[in-house]
Amino acid sequence: MTDEKIARINELAKKSKAGELTPAEQAEQKALREEYIAGFRRSLKAQLDNTVVLNPDGTSYRLRQKRKGH
Repeated sequence: MTDEKIARINELAKKSKAGELTPAEQAEQKALREEYIAGFRRSLKAQLDNTVVLNPDGTSYRLRQKRKGH
């Protein structure tokens, strides 16, 4: 996500607090927020995929995603 898009999210949030957003601005705000959240989740998942846990006995293991139902 670019700095311009983040600035636009902040601009729309300020405008929303000050008054009403038009339906077009509400749709734009929703789309920008969804894009931001998707990027944040991708970044966090990548970081966790590269995380290694070191045990006191010197062994290590990578974090794995839990499977549903367990």
